[in-house]
Amino acid sequence: MEFFRIKKDIPFMKHALVLNAISLITFALAVFFLATRGLHLSVEFTGGTVMEVNYTQSADLGKVRGAVSQLGYGDDVLVQNFGTSQDVMIRLPVRPGQSTAQQSDQVLAALQAQEPGVTLRRTEFVGPQVGDELVHNGLLALLFVVIGISVYLGFRFEWKFAVAAIIANLHDVVIILGFFAFFQWEFSLAVLAAVLTVLGYSVNESVVIFDRIREAFRKFRKMDTPQVINHAITSTMSRTIITHASTEAVVLSMFFFGGPTLHYFSLALTIGIVFGIYSSVFVSAAIAMWLGVKREDLVKSSGNKHDPNDPNAGAVV
Repeated sequence: MEFFRIKKDIPFMKHALVLNAISLITFALAVFFLATRGLHLSVEFTGGTVMEVNYTQSADLGKVRGAVSQLGYGDDVLVQNFGTSQDVMIRLPVRPGQSTAQQSDQVLAALQAQEPGVTLRRTEFVGPQVGDELVHNGLLALLFVVIGISVYLGFRFEWKFAVAAIIANLHDVVIILGFFAFFQWEFSLAVLAAVLTVLGYSVNESVVIFDRIREAFRKFRKMDTPQVINHAITSTMSRTIITHASTEAVVLSMFFFGGPTLHYFSLALTIGIVFGIYSSVFVSAAIAMWLGVKREDLVKSSGNKHDPNDPNAGAVV
C-alpha cells in the first residue's frame, strides 16, 4: 500500500559522507558518556528490597509513589501493579545501614498513614549477584541477536550487506545507551527488552531496503551503485513513513498514557525507531556502497555468465 509515490529519485548517497560524519560524532559522544557517566541501573541489576502490598480497593500508584518518595528514595523506586489493580509491587534500592525488614516496615508505615487498610503480602531481598547474572544474560542475548542477524543477512544477501547492517544496528544500540547515560535515566529490564526490540525492528528496515537494492540491480542495468541505492531508498519512502508513523503512534501512546512503568521502555523505543530509520537509510546503505557492493554480488550468474533475467540467457547460438 502506498499513500504517495516519489517519481524522481532523491540523491541520498550524495550526502552520505556528511550524514555519516554526524552519525560518527553522535556515536563517539554516546561511547564517551557511557564510559564517563555509566548507566543508572535499576534495582533489578543492583539489588534491593522487593515488597508486595495489597489494598482493599484499586491502588492509586501516584499516591503510592509519592508516599515512598517522601522517605527520600527519589526516582530509584519502581512502583507497579502486580496481578490485580489492588496488588502493588515496590522495589527499593539498597540503603546503607538499613536491613530489608527496616526498609519494608518504614514504607509500610508510610502507606498505612495514607490508607489504613494496606497489608504486606511479601518482602524479600534481591542480592547484587542476581543483577550480575542479569547483566551477563542480557549481554549474551545481545551477542546472539547480532550473530543471528549477521548469519541471516550473509545468507540472504551478501557479506557486505551483513557487515553494513550490523554496524548500523550496533550504532542504534550504543546511541540509545548513550542517551540513558547522559540523562541518567533508569536502565531496567524493560529498557533492555526495548533495546533488543530495536535491533530486530531496525534490521527489518535494512532488509526491506537491501531487497529493493537487489531488485534495482536486476532491473536497471545502466545505473551505477549510488543511483541504484538512491532509487531503492526512494521507492520505499511511502512504506517507511506508513510503517514508522503507525509504530511511533503506539509507542507515543505508551509514553504519554502508559505511566511510569512504561515510561523508559517507550522512551528507548522512540529513540531507537528514529535512529533506526536514520541508520537504515544513511548508515547501512552508505557502508554497503563504500564496501564496494555491485550488481555481480547480488545477481548470480549462470554457467555461461549471462544474466538469469535475460530471456536469451543460456541460449545456444
